[in-house]
Amino acid sequence: MKKNKPTTKTETPQQQAERDSAVDKVLLGYEVGTISIATMVMGLERNGEELTLDLRLPEDSSPETIQQELGQLLHPHGIKTIHMNVRLSAPAKGAGSTLPKQMPKTTDAMANQSKPTTAQSNTDSEPPISKAAPTQASLAAHPRIRHIIVVASGKGGVGKSTTTVNIALALQKLGNRVGVLDADIYGPSMPTMLGVADVKPQLENEQFVPVDAHGMAMLSIGSLLDGDNTPVAWRGPKATGALMQLYNQTNWPQLDYLVIDMPPGTGDIQLTLAQRIPVTGAVIVTTPQHIALLDAQKGIEMFNKTNIPVLGVVENMALHTCSNCHHTEAIFGTGGGEFIAEQYQVPLLGQLPLASGIRAQVDKGEPSVLVDDEFAPYYLSIAKNIEANINKFAKPVNDKRIF
Repeated sequence: MKKNKPTTKTETPQQQAERDSAVDKVLLGYEVGTISIATMVMGLERNGEELTLDLRLPEDSSPETIQQELGQLLHPHGIKTIHMNVRLSAPAKGAGSTLPKQMPKTTDAMANQSKPTTAQSNTDSEPPISKAAPTQASLAAHPRIRHIIVVASGKGGVGKSTTTVNIALALQKLGNRVGVLDADIYGPSMPTMLGVADVKPQLENEQFVPVDAHGMAMLSIGSLLDGDNTPVAWRGPKATGALMQLYNQTNWPQLDYLVIDMPPGTGDIQLTLAQRIPVTGAVIVTTPQHIALLDAQKGIEMFNKTNIPVLGVVENMALHTCSNCHHTEAIFGTGGGEFIAEQYQVPLLGQLPLASGIRAQVDKGEPSVLVDDEFAPYYLSIAKNIEANINKFAKPVNDKRIF
């Protein structure tokens, strides 16, 4: 998504942040049918009083109506003109053909000032899926793993991996047997964050033996590469195949939790995991920043559609305290995690500070929970909140399953 272009009016950073936050709340709250339009946003650009949205809308929706209603809702927040580039999903199988709908590319935000033009929105149809994908309900639980938790985010750069490694260590500190699977095939970071970057997994009876990382069983594609600068330049099928090999062909010990660090986004790896690995629940990591919230909502919607319960939301980088003057400031905005949690009626598991100490510890391979620094209590609180509700999502174990 593109960043804001300079506005034509003089605005203070605080005024712009307040306006951006108000616009984001409108987008998060506006629904097409019963689904938030934020999950349909493929691109967003704001330029002064103009807003451009790239959308993938349901086939039976009315882009013109959506454009007019959004215009009325956003007008009080300084958006006078909305541009919409629309892609329509294909009709349901057997529904017959549907001609692409036309809509004005540019419309004044107020409905009574709407002026149609000859421009046509970008509309494409995709072939419908004819074969049903496997569901979570059809997947048997791993015979040696009680709970599988995925830690995910809609976008990169929100501190997901740092949060993953500290949550895993916090669950272990609470007395659980914990394993970590690094599913971020293209950017594996768990070996470095856990201080075992140079340790290679052993093979035993054609299965991987997980690396011992501070008492946790850990496996990552990064543990199999020759060096930190070796790229994983694989297409989707090969990357998803690697994920399934790491999961299926590993001799996991008896675990209370297997914590999976997911790559950002909602692509091939996420869908493969949802269809082939029995997940107890997902933890969503976001920052209060408006773009991060929009992407986090897409992640929640994906898990809802694949019947994976969302255990809660972690708001990272919530507050920053200056090390010199001790002034505390919400650099990325406020209330974002609370809003998402309330919107989807899931717990806000915790709010983490923006602190250089957290980053420094994982860079050294000694995460905050491991060294029990001043930030460790934040992660322990999140782990306790996860444990408080996770049993109601547990899957029945099939002890006859063979790996």
